[in-house]
Amino acid sequence: MIGNGSIYIADNDVKTRDLVSAFLTYQGYDITVAEGSVSFFDTIQKNNVDIVIADLTYLQTVAPDFKEHILACNPLLVLIGYGETVAAEPKKPASDSIFTLPKPLNLDELESLVMRAREYQSMKMYDRSTGGSAPNQLLSSTMIGSSAPMQALFEMITKVAASNATVLIQGESGTGKELAARAIHQLSDRYGKNFVPVNCAAIPDDLLESELFGHVKGSFTGAYANRAGRFEMADKGTLFLDEIGDMKANLQVKLLRVLQNREFEPVGASKSQKVDVRIVAATNKNLEELVVSRDFREDLYYRLSVIPITIPPLRERREDIPILIHTFLTRFNADKRHAVKGFSRDSLGVLCNYEWPGNVRELENLVERLVILKGSGLIVPDDLPEKYLSGKASYSAPIQTFVPSSDNILPEGGICLNSAVDSFENNLIMQALTRSGGNKKEAALLLNLKRTTLIEKLKKKNLAFSEE
Repeated sequence: MIGNGSIYIADNDVKTRDLVSAFLTYQGYDITVAEGSVSFFDTIQKNNVDIVIADLTYLQTVAPDFKEHILACNPLLVLIGYGETVAAEPKKPASDSIFTLPKPLNLDELESLVMRAREYQSMKMYDRSTGGSAPNQLLSSTMIGSSAPMQALFEMITKVAASNATVLIQGESGTGKELAARAIHQLSDRYGKNFVPVNCAAIPDDLLESELFGHVKGSFTGAYANRAGRFEMADKGTLFLDEIGDMKANLQVKLLRVLQNREFEPVGASKSQKVDVRIVAATNKNLEELVVSRDFREDLYYRLSVIPITIPPLRERREDIPILIHTFLTRFNADKRHAVKGFSRDSLGVLCNYEWPGNVRELENLVERLVILKGSGLIVPDDLPEKYLSGKASYSAPIQTFVPSSDNILPEGGICLNSAVDSFENNLIMQALTRSGGNKKEAALLLNLKRTTLIEKLKKKNLAFSEE
């Protein structure tokens, strides 16, 4: 769920208004419903509204020049309405901030537009605060990890985002493939356009074609009106095809044609439509093996995997586990108004030694469950579900220990132990700060210290860290 998105709904049709309000409230958005025309524009301006969802007839009644009034306040506008009235409105004017949806509403399409608006608004704020640069800041805020595999992934995403090439993201379930796809979109020059996700495994085969390409009125039973498909919704933006390995052979052929010709035909249509869409596909399956078994077209595979990206599983970047746990703990404590202080050293050790078949998603779900059940205090090994305790013998947290080597042999003339220990401690602190990019919270986690303790040590030792 996405929280704290401000949406204003205006519609005299009470059923539609209540349906949209209930649906988006469930999705985690902050909803305000228009109570009258007098305060309509004042409400938008004073409440810093991100999105206005309004019936076209209602707006025409409020003010003939409603577009200028609304867009001056900087939200995205979604016009809804029945029949030819709303269909006649331009879907993407020069402002690129007005979209239309016919009634009865398709909630999937509405949700996609709402997601686009949130991305659009957040990226504009991001541009204002950073001058449009600093992709590492955006990546680190959406994809958590300071390990070498994640740093390599961030570098690859940054390079890939600058092109329009088709990307194939591979990785196990729960590794964050959609997060990577969104990061590619947000760092590209398409970030102000739609990011449209489609889960190819979740939509029934007989409906997927219509979902992707849309349909015309009367093309099949139940097609009571023209409907835009995901390709049309993603025009000038990015289409994310998740679980592409589950797509059936007949749709693979049609997808290949779109990739080759940059055009598609809605179901039941006699004319093709041109489209400018960047494709980012993802799968947890081995497509090369599916090509060998002839369950996936070889030509489509090569079209999709122009640039392949692999998301590392959590077991291959265990040093990120404490940072992930801290991030999830902070979020769920705030969401659920609990006060779990943290995880004990032993419980962290157990979790760092677990194999994580469900990857980051499994870890996130576990932390949420523990916050709910524990409520407060420190989480210890006995609080963990039984399956995580199978490796209970190795409770040591993943922290490097001091081991004698040729670099720290006691000199013949002896040594000042206090100075040596102090120097060793200083070195570890500076390594932690370097690895975390100067983030004291993450550095403290790497050192198994409280953030306040680390800050006190820095002051006491007069240590300075340059973030160049």
